[in-house]
Amino acid sequence: MKVGVDLGLSEEEKRTLHYIAKTVIENRALGKPIPDFKIESAILKENRGAFVTIHKKGQLRGCIGYIEGRGPLHRTIEEMAEGAAFRDPRFSPVREKELPDLEIEISVLTPLKRLTDINEIEVGRHGIYIKKGWYSGLLLPQVATEYGWDHQTFLEHTCNKAGLSSNAWKDKESEIYIFSADIF
Repeated sequence: MKVGVDLGLSEEEKRTLHYIAKTVIENRALGKPIPDFKIESAILKENRGAFVTIHKKGQLRGCIGYIEGRGPLHRTIEEMAEGAAFRDPRFSPVREKELPDLEIEISVLTPLKRLTDINEIEVGRHGIYIKKGWYSGLLLPQVATEYGWDHQTFLEHTCNKAGLSSNAWKDKESEIYIFSADIF
């Protein structure tokens, strides 16, 4: 099953974002300065939300992102690569000896859309963001696909990630949003 959507990024632009993420992680782990990346592409200068996910030997090693754009996409990837590798509170910072084992995945997000009917959720195409009071949680589109979840199980796990009960998605006070991502 294909996960995600095409947001118009060329293969060269995707390679550029991967290069940025890899360079930031490697340089930081080696104690080297982060270079100033020269970006010509207009799409890489757009204000977009994005996540950087790091896997090590098939296991999650870090994942950090912005749900909505807070600046140019290329800068977001720089910040999120550094965050996923060194500031994800679930993991210790990446060490130099781990670098050869790391795989980097980038998810560039579409804007959030408020959900009115849970049947709108398309597993493999949509990610979910849920908010209730001070609590919020997000799962990227590829998570449900990786675990083989249906849309209800996906909602339940998103609630748990937010620190809510599994059925909090049924509460009228809960705000549920969907989004898609170009994942590469």
